[in-house]
Amino acid sequence: MNLSVRLPFAFCMFLGHLQGCALPPAIGQDTSYSIDQKQANNTRLGEALSAQVSKHQGKTGAYPLHDPKEAFQSRMLLTRAAQESVDIQSYIWKNDTTGNLMLEELLRAGQRGVRVRLLLDDNGISGLDTQLNRLDTHPNIEVRLFNPFQIRNPKWLGYLADFSRLNRRMHNKSFTVDNMVTISGGRNIGDEYFGLKKEDTTVLFTDLDLLCIGEVVGAVSNDFDVYWNSPSAYPSSQILDTSTDADLQALQNKVLDPEAILRAENYLSLVRDSGFLDRLLNGGLRMHWAQVKLVSDKPGKVLDKVSKEDLLALELREFIGNPKRSLNLVSPYFVPTEHDVAFFSRLANAGVRVQVLTNSLEATDVAAVHSGYAESRAQLLRAGVSLFELKGTPREEASRRGRRNSMLGSSGSSLHTKTFSVDGSRLFVGSFNFDPRSVHLNTEMGFLIQSPGMASQVDLAFQGLPAIAYQVRLDETGSLVWIERRDGKEIIHDLEPKASLWRKAVVFFYSLLPIRGLL
Repeated sequence: MNLSVRLPFAFCMFLGHLQGCALPPAIGQDTSYSIDQKQANNTRLGEALSAQVSKHQGKTGAYPLHDPKEAFQSRMLLTRAAQESVDIQSYIWKNDTTGNLMLEELLRAGQRGVRVRLLLDDNGISGLDTQLNRLDTHPNIEVRLFNPFQIRNPKWLGYLADFSRLNRRMHNKSFTVDNMVTISGGRNIGDEYFGLKKEDTTVLFTDLDLLCIGEVVGAVSNDFDVYWNSPSAYPSSQILDTSTDADLQALQNKVLDPEAILRAENYLSLVRDSGFLDRLLNGGLRMHWAQVKLVSDKPGKVLDKVSKEDLLALELREFIGNPKRSLNLVSPYFVPTEHDVAFFSRLANAGVRVQVLTNSLEATDVAAVHSGYAESRAQLLRAGVSLFELKGTPREEASRRGRRNSMLGSSGSSLHTKTFSVDGSRLFVGSFNFDPRSVHLNTEMGFLIQSPGMASQVDLAFQGLPAIAYQVRLDETGSLVWIERRDGKEIIHDLEPKASLWRKAVVFFYSLLPIRGLL
């Protein structure tokens, strides 16, 4: 057999092998559910928070976590306070300082008798197989992987055999303790989401979560149960290669480099000194009490087994409705569909002030997504939509004036916040990006909130955008320009500011590919 015949034959045999690695049904998947309200009320959190909750029957107390360090502190301290259960759902969990500190905290919770359920999307746990095996061997801790890869290394080979399934991911994030407190929003678990900068860190995200007590917590717990017990949630023991005793011992004895130890100690000192938990328990946090509704895609979305009428995106469009005055939208990966462009244009033409904040090419961590967004800019601008693009490295003064204590999140080099406000009276906070992937491929979740106080914070944050973002406009010839305001002066850029020639070339390359529906 000559080479010209052998190569195609070998490739066909290889693909056949991959097809043989199709994912089998989950086995050993015991059904379990969140603790009941009686158990929850008898915990330390329940006893301390029940009085606050009872004063606001039917409502939810929401506290924005825009500061990345406070977002880390809250999760660590709530885990330490847990007495019955910790239920966590995440798209990405990094094998880094904060990721491993939180895994260690979960192990300690399990060791003192707390039931821990950890549900992770299998696409975002690179390098963590041994750590997850270690957790899963504990009798009080169970790890499940959502929509897992059968081929473990390298995972990307799985796409060759099962692209249509593996291209759909669980993008939901929730962190619920004792069925009394929950945290949900845009943050994954990792250093760049919690403001921990390292020399090799290329991105620090500005992001937003909500810590909630009251009515919506039960809904988040019920939604977690639906995902946890779904056919796509596999026991990690069925998917991960078994770690040997030597592997687990090596992990136990792992010695970090001095710089990593210092980073960990600094972050742990922030937890010890924060006083966050005390403020939560004694009513010291400024809660916004409001009507809050959880919206979430069904887990069957990753198997393409839900109808279009059941998509979260439709609930969001109904929630937006027909604004009378304003729509302020924050989306780091903004790739509007044709329907979105027509909708935003119709609103702007009707006199509604439509403003969008997304990442600049300089700031984005996904150049392919920027190529999809760039196609729509001119059309949106011609319709009267205002576009702002976050600067990649905002100056300290701009950060201090523009984003501290705002609903856009604290200072970072790249936007990851997902929120919008309507008419200064209602808002959304969650995991959903305005892009085709969030609409059709990934599962998403978030909170619909009826709160003029919180919505006005989003609107107020938009007033500070000139300090931290470029405003994109059309000049008299119809060409795009980027307006930068610095030290009271207006600087006009004819090309995308501070983006390298390589980045621009990558975006151009992606713009030639028929991939918009995958972005």
